[in-house]
Amino acid sequence: MTASVLEHTLVYRLWQAPFAEHKFAPIVAHNDLGKVRRVLDVGCGPGTNTHHFAHADYIGIDINPRYVAAAERRTGRRFIAADATTYEVDPSERFDFIFLNSFLHHVDTPSVRRILSHVATLLTDDGAIHILDLVRPDRPGIAATLARLDRGDYPRPLAEWKQLFEAFYQPVIFEPYPLTGLGVTLWQMIYFKGTRR
Repeated sequence: MTASVLEHTLVYRLWQAPFAEHKFAPIVAHNDLGKVRRVLDVGCGPGTNTHHFAHADYIGIDINPRYVAAAERRTGRRFIAADATTYEVDPSERFDFIFLNSFLHHVDTPSVRRILSHVATLLTDDGAIHILDLVRPDRPGIAATLARLDRGDYPRPLAEWKQLFEAFYQPVIFEPYPLTGLGVTLWQMIYFKGTRR
């Protein structure tokens, strides 16, 4: 599947649909989403996870204006075409739940560092960042093939993800988990929850 095909919001949503809830499961397992007040969904794409935050004040940001427009039409929530390294809010409007879902493996390491550093400034004092992302397979197989089909050029091994996340956040949870289909592990994911250092 080519990057240009996945740029179409419907194709992207169909590609993600079989895995979306499974990918999100660690968030549900470790957090009471009913207590979340204000959400920033960074790299939100076409708003795949917006429905999980129906009760909260939600803003999704993505650099792709087509994703943003499609998400707004489909969900009626607030989306902004913005760069995650420069997006700003008034200190009184910071977020207690910042969410990055399968975003950082599309971004080179210097940019990941800038993103993680900047979004920390958008967290409330009692807030946490929640990151779900693809772990680079360490050997050939289905997971490695599917990782290559994804548009992300920067899946990282667990140790590298851990080092990146913990450079900016105090870890609360660092949990690898498999995404499966038909009883087969398709690829490995990581869930990281952290607070501002």
